Amino acid sequence: MVHLSPTTVLDVQTLAAYVIFLASYLVFALGKFPGLKIDRAGAAIIGAVGMVAFRIAHPADALSFIDFPTLVLLFSMMLIVGNLHLVGFFEWTAEIVLRRLKPSHLLPAVVFTSGVLSAFFVNDIVCLVMVPFVLNITRRLRLESLPYLLAVATASNIGSVASITGNPQNMLIGSFSGIAYRDFLRHLGPVAVVGLFLDWMVLHWMQMRKVKHAGLVDDGIPLPPLDLSRLTKPAIVVTAVVIAFFVGVPPAMAAALGAAVLLITRTLEPRKLYEEVDWGLLVFFVGLFLIVGGAQNAGIIGKFLRIADHWNLHNLGVFTIAVSLLSNIVSNVPAVMLLKSLAPNFTNPHTAWLVLAMASTLAGNLTITGSVANIIVVESAKPEVKIGFWEYFRVGLPITVMTLIVGWAWLEWVK
Repeated sequence: MVHLSPTTVLDVQTLAAYVIFLASYLVFALGKFPGLKIDRAGAAIIGAVGMVAFRIAHPADALSFIDFPTLVLLFSMMLIVGNLHLVGFFEWTAEIVLRRLKPSHLLPAVVFTSGVLSAFFVNDIVCLVMVPFVLNITRRLRLESLPYLLAVATASNIGSVASITGNPQNMLIGSFSGIAYRDFLRHLGPVAVVGLFLDWMVLHWMQMRKVKHAGLVDDGIPLPPLDLSRLTKPAIVVTAVVIAFFVGVPPAMAAALGAAVLLITRTLEPRKLYEEVDWGLLVFFVGLFLIVGGAQNAGIIGKFLRIADHWNLHNLGVFTIAVSLLSNIVSNVPAVMLLKSLAPNFTNPHTAWLVLAMASTLAGNLTITGSVANIIVVESAKPEVKIGFWEYFRVGLPITVMTLIVGWAWLEWVK
């Protein structure tokens, strides 16, 4: 039997930690492992198992790496938003806002409807609902769908920056930073509002000047029947949850209570509600917590922090650029997990956390793969409308740059 010295074991563990960490983040960047059918969730699972198997993250300590409030908040919001989706809340809202508009008013209506809904609910669900509705209404009005689909994608990202519950990375930041829901909204809500106006302006200037409005086609817009009796309870529960957020109840607890109440039902099949949950995203989060925890044990995060000092990442402007670039390379959630160790070391950690949330979210508008919301819009629109890389990028670039400048300037001013 071969006995390895403690030094050799440590060297093997360190090498394994680097390999696992780099391979995992390679998949996060590319979306899959070259030559293999391993997606981001699969890479997170494999990486987490590798960290534990090589004792880089000890099994007894593994649970301490997982931030359960983030998982509870994410899971609970999926249940709440899924319930609203099943009872037709989003379709009803879209109908009220969009159905009887003049063609010239449709673009701002799509921008602000997508943005406002995404500010309080997970933006991925908003995109899933808005895309078929936009396709139907543009068909009815004989309009080109592309500008309005771009509006759904970009506005849902911008709107989601406003609150802790707008997107997964904000939930993560809210949990680690301890920033209250109301405080988060007060600082980043104005960024979202100005960003939505900029979004409308850019899309109108670059897309709408060439759009010709034709006559109305009276074939109606197919909508699921709305049962107000089914909508009443979810509406009351959601209102109570949002009020709880504002009065200072921990978001995870408020959302969990709301989700639990919604599961007490005589009409809605639980199986249908569970199908609304993105289980892959939850697994991805768990695996990512363990990968980053193992990297921290192996000293990888410490070396990263020293590199950050060398590149002056503690300057908010430089930090904004770094977060934006990394979010587009490896996706925003892995970027936030990697950069969360930097924020507490800033002179003003509160502002650093807000910049991390702002930049990681708004950077998602740069390319199609910049956020899950963009991918949902592109895939949901097929085969009726094909949104190419350059078609998206030519509007995504100015929207991203302008909103990031606004976000950075605002947080510099109010810090």
